[in-house]
Amino acid sequence: MRDPIDWPTKDLVTHRASATPNRTAMVAADAGNEATYRELDAAVDAVAADFDRRLDADPTVATLLPTRPETGTLLFATMRLGATLAPLNVELDAATLRAQCATVEADLLVCEPSTRDLAAEAATCPVVSVADLPVQPDGASADRESDVTPAALSRTDTQLVVFTSGTTSEPKGVRLTVGNLVASAVASSYRLGVLPTDRWLVCLPTYHMGGLAPFVRSALYGTAVVVQRSFDADATQRVIAEHGATGVSLVPTMLSRLLDAGWEPPSALRFVLLGGGPATEALVDRCRERGVPVCPTYGMTETASQIATARPETAFDYAGTVGQPLAFTDVTVVSDGEPCDPGERGEIVVDGPTVTSGYLSGDGAAFGEFGFRTGDLGYRDGDGRLWVEGRVDDRIVTGGENVDAGTVAAAVRDHRAVEDAAVVGLPDEEWGQRVAALVVGDVTPAAVREHCAGRLAAYEVPKTVRVVDGLPRTPSGTVDREAVRSRLRTASESDESA
Repeated sequence: MRDPIDWPTKDLVTHRASATPNRTAMVAADAGNEATYRELDAAVDAVAADFDRRLDADPTVATLLPTRPETGTLLFATMRLGATLAPLNVELDAATLRAQCATVEADLLVCEPSTRDLAAEAATCPVVSVADLPVQPDGASADRESDVTPAALSRTDTQLVVFTSGTTSEPKGVRLTVGNLVASAVASSYRLGVLPTDRWLVCLPTYHMGGLAPFVRSALYGTAVVVQRSFDADATQRVIAEHGATGVSLVPTMLSRLLDAGWEPPSALRFVLLGGGPATEALVDRCRERGVPVCPTYGMTETASQIATARPETAFDYAGTVGQPLAFTDVTVVSDGEPCDPGERGEIVVDGPTVTSGYLSGDGAAFGEFGFRTGDLGYRDGDGRLWVEGRVDDRIVTGGENVDAGTVAAAVRDHRAVEDAAVVGLPDEEWGQRVAALVVGDVTPAAVREHCAGRLAAYEVPKTVRVVDGLPRTPSGTVDREAVRSRLRTASESDESA
């Protein structure tokens, strides 16, 4: 009998097309089209055959696609070939994307008409439009016959390379194996549950794990994924209702906007997996009042998404927690190299089968005695619930995007009239955190934001800017970051905030 830890030995759609060929696999919400697992299997086969003709053995296929159903087909086509998929962030500049293409050693870059020009500028390899591949907008096959023998998979095979941030000079690619993805999907099912009629709505970017994970989970479970090309509070309400979504992944900004638009969740909705940033107590209270089955979650690219997740009853009774760790996931809070007692604050360290085998850059410093060092600060209570309280290195998470405060500060300082700058994250009801800059120099807040807009991604541009005579410092001369935050909070409701 084969050890179940070695399963799956073939791509997930091969198994699913055999077990449940007529179940709905994928729904293109914008077009209203649906594809069964039999149809998705044909699409995966056709795309895999196309890649096989174009590429040598063990290729890496990079993508430059907004949220689209085709992303799922491309993921499973590379899995069928035994290839690696590297989804790239369409919001990044060409120079950063070019560095990432080189880092992953991409053999092919798949774009679409809206990203064709950016792809041409960024590519270090041949470029093909998804429109020229044998796949329809609903993820089904365009009528081209092919027959690809599915590659034999190992749990240690690298399936995905996903970048944690897109604007640092050293792109940080995370290797995620087949084993990581399957372990994450299994653990998620234990926490959220699975019904044969489940439909998971994806309206997050599919170049982040939050948008990619539902494709893997749905194929493993034999359920459907509903893909909406972009979030819109009014349109997303309709999609949830009309397509019978039983689950949806959102960041706090999205959920806040749904509630602001008067959303009343339908009875079929089982969970709202809320990640990408802290869920404020006020937001969770609104969910309780509106009957939203919110599940605050804590996860990372390096762990194939979820680490800990609170069910609604836990979220409502213990506001601020992200719940207990998922099955198979070990979470240790560490201070001064030793595990902390309940209630004691330290760095959150994670171990288990969902944890990445490493970065492309080979950053071994991120791994220690207790596992992967997340760089997040927090504690666990006496019942094992996890509470996340900030960053060791002041990383800012805004609207689900990771922002490096040092990168933003460097861009601000590059303005000719700026003498110095400090960048921190401030709590924000809509974005979870917002990027804020305290600036020294003969410059206006508007000029700082305009300067940054030409050098940074939109989510990195400071929303709050205050100009001062000097930065607050500790007796040793280093910047006093808590004092920086204090000064910036007084600017948050003035015309210095955008």
